Amino acid sequence: MSWLKFAGNFVRHPTTVGAVAPSSRRLGERMVEGLDLATALTVVELGPGTGPFSEVVLERIGTETRFFAFELDPSFVKLLRARFPQLHVYGESAENLPQRLSDHGVQYADHIICGLPWASLPDDVQDRVFEAILAALPPGGTFRSFGYVHCRPFPKAVRFRKRLEEHFSSVEFSPIVIRNVPPAFVYRCVR
Repeated sequence: MSWLKFAGNFVRHPTTVGAVAPSSRRLGERMVEGLDLATALTVVELGPGTGPFSEVVLERIGTETRFFAFELDPSFVKLLRARFPQLHVYGESAENLPQRLSDHGVQYADHIICGLPWASLPDDVQDRVFEAILAALPPGGTFRSFGYVHCRPFPKAVRFRKRLEEHFSSVEFSPIVIRNVPPAFVYRCVR
């Protein structure tokens, strides 16, 4: 069902839904690979869509971990809230991340998992969201996002990679996840 909902939302909103299908479980596992989610105090997911990464994160976080998500699409917000009642879902822009953390008495997130379609975001929105991410991560905090293999040479993807390299002390790329539509890789960044 999430495939149909996802594809329908992509057709209706191609600039905010950046893919024709939800990410695979394999990509979700690659996104969190090597992260100690069980001891994290706060984990944030940006652009969870129908929740394939959320599901993987929820299987690994500790009982005291706070998990927040930011999703713009109202139908996805409704689906996420029904599917994962333990996930606190904000139906608003990731630009508001620092303020929403502050509302919960939290200054920083230990880990930010990101499914936003960077290549299709307007530059000004990309700038504001990126600044919010930087404001919400302490030194040593991790940021994970992904890119599609075929998009690596696109100007917005190149711009995003350069920005990561300017603002993170470590930027690595995972092996390609072939079992994803389309094949993808993960950016593994440490603040």
